[in-house]
Amino acid sequence: SVPLFSQIIVDDDDSKVWSLYDAGPRSIRCPLIFLPPVSGTADVFFQQILALTGWGYRVIALQYPVYWDHLEFCDGFRKLLDHLHLDKVHLFGASLGGFLAQKFAEYTHKSPRVQSLILCNSFSDTSIFNQTWTANSFWLMPAFMLKKIVLGNFASGPLDPEMADGIDFMVDRLESLGQSELASRLTLNCQNSYVEPHKIRDIPVTIMDVFDQSALSTEAKEEMYKLYPNARRAHLKTGGNFPYLCRSAEVNLYIQIHLLQFHGTRYAAIDPSMVSAEELEVQKISLHSSNEQEEQ
Repeated sequence: SVPLFSQIIVDDDDSKVWSLYDAGPRSIRCPLIFLPPVSGTADVFFQQILALTGWGYRVIALQYPVYWDHLEFCDGFRKLLDHLHLDKVHLFGASLGGFLAQKFAEYTHKSPRVQSLILCNSFSDTSIFNQTWTANSFWLMPAFMLKKIVLGNFASGPLDPEMADGIDFMVDRLESLGQSELASRLTLNCQNSYVEPHKIRDIPVTIMDVFDQSALSTEAKEEMYKLYPNARRAHLKTGGNFPYLCRSAEVNLYIQIHLLQFHGTRYAAIDPSMVSAEELEVQKISLHSSNEQEEQ
């Protein structure tokens, strides 16, 4: 099915517009929702949309409106899910998107809306950026300065062609964002806040990270492992900040392995009639790699 692009307003403020691509079978009531990083738009996940819907999954890729604090974001996101008639969802969050996904799971823990989390190059405490003191001044900065701050985290130096293309694509997406969009995301990224893990302890989590250069420090990664001791780990040897663009086949495989545990339940993100040869293939690959790990 062709991804349906829509723009939805769920707040009283007409300027707060969610942009999203909704693709795959509408009959699925627990889709996988993608939340982009600071520099990203909904279409940075086009490789996931194409592959996963081809296999029968329903996926939604989002772009956030301008929200200045985490609570406001969580409230808006809850209203968006209500608007889409989605009771429970799986969330894939990249960087800031992963932090917001955890905050949303925490925010809704009394009547849970998050069935599972895939956290890609993400973090659980904004203080790692040592920017909490500037968080309150981003709204004053002109767009070119904000773009410079974001670009400072992009990899430089020699890169393989896929990674170079991925960065070009993200730079292009960054250019499309206005001052208030960027300022608000940087504010969410750096405003003093951390995740309270006891509130989301029972949610299945996959932590996806890369072993090469990314904006995340080793400490931030270690912190995530400590926070989610039972999480599955999806390590990519390379992929930089945007593995979903430049290592999409590996990322898509890890997403499938993560979602496999929900097949045959009401939280399946895939059309039941599609759970055949394709899924057996994933099981073979994942069994093969777990056997290899055990032998090491």
